[in-house]
Amino acid sequence: MRIRHLVGATAVTALGLSLTALPANAAPGGEPGQPEHVSTTVIAHRGASAYAPENTLAAFRVGIDLNATLIESDVQLSKDGVPVLIHDTTLTRTTNVEEVFPDRASHFVGDYTLDELKQLDAGSWFGEEFAGEQIPTLAEMIEQVRGSRSGIIMELKSPALYPGVEQAVSDVFASYPGYVRSALSAGRLSVQSFDWDAMETYNAISPETPTGLLGTVPVEDMAAYGAWADEVNPNKNTITPEYVEAIHAAGMTTNVYTVNDEPTMHRLLDADVDGIISDVPDVVFGVLQARR
Repeated sequence: MRIRHLVGATAVTALGLSLTALPANAAPGGEPGQPEHVSTTVIAHRGASAYAPENTLAAFRVGIDLNATLIESDVQLSKDGVPVLIHDTTLTRTTNVEEVFPDRASHFVGDYTLDELKQLDAGSWFGEEFAGEQIPTLAEMIEQVRGSRSGIIMELKSPALYPGVEQAVSDVFASYPGYVRSALSAGRLSVQSFDWDAMETYNAISPETPTGLLGTVPVEDMAAYGAWADEVNPNKNTITPEYVEAIHAAGMTTNVYTVNDEPTMHRLLDADVDGIISDVPDVVFGVLQARR
C-alpha cells in the first residue's frame, strides 16, 4: 500500500530562531496544532539542523516544535549492536572523541560501545548552549517523537558496515507497537537508504513500513523498484517534472534533499514533488503558505 504523507502546521520563523524561543509542543507564533489537507511533506533534516546540532534530541525537539511532518535522522550500530543516531561513520566532526578517548586509534562509530558513545559531547561543536548533548539512540528518538504530531523518516547510514542493521532497526521500532501502528496509519514512518539492497532487505523484514531509495533511480528501472519500494528520494539538483512524473507513474512518491533556499523550494513544488527535506523546515512552511 502506498501511503501519502500529510503536512504539519504552517510555521514561519526568522532564520535567527533559537531553541529557547520555542516552547515545548507549540508552533512558532503561538499557533497550536497542525492544519489539515495540505499535501506537501515537510521533513526536518537531521532534526532542524540549522538551529541545533544535527541528529541530537535538541535538533529533533526544534523540528517537532516547528511542526515538521517528519523528523529525519541517520542510524548506525554501536559496537554492542545498539542503533544510534549520527550521520558520519566517524565521530570526529560532531563529537569530542579525540579529547575523551585520546589513545584510541579508531574513531569509527562501530568501534565504540553505547556506553562509550554516551560519554561524548555531540553539541558543543555547534554552540556552547548545546554542550552536553549526547548521541541519541533510536529508542530515545522514538520516545521523544511519539508524543508529538511529527513522524520519523530514518536513514540507514552505510548499512554494509553493520551486518544485521536492518533487523536491529526493525526490532527497535517493533518494541513500540502502538506507536508504529499509529505512525503507519498516519503516513508518518518510513526508512530510506542509499543502499537499495538494504532497503529490499528491510522491506522483506517489515513489509508494512514504507521504504525509500535515496539517490536517482534510472527511469527504465522505476517500475521494477516500484514493485516493492515506496519512495525515490533524490538530490534537488537531479529533479525535473518529467522525473517526478516517472516516479509517480511507478506508484511511488518523492522527498527531495537537502533544500534550504526559497527559489529551489518553489521550483520543486512546481515540479509536483511530494516532500521537501530541509535544515530549515520553517522556511519551507513559509513558502507553502505564500503559495496558498
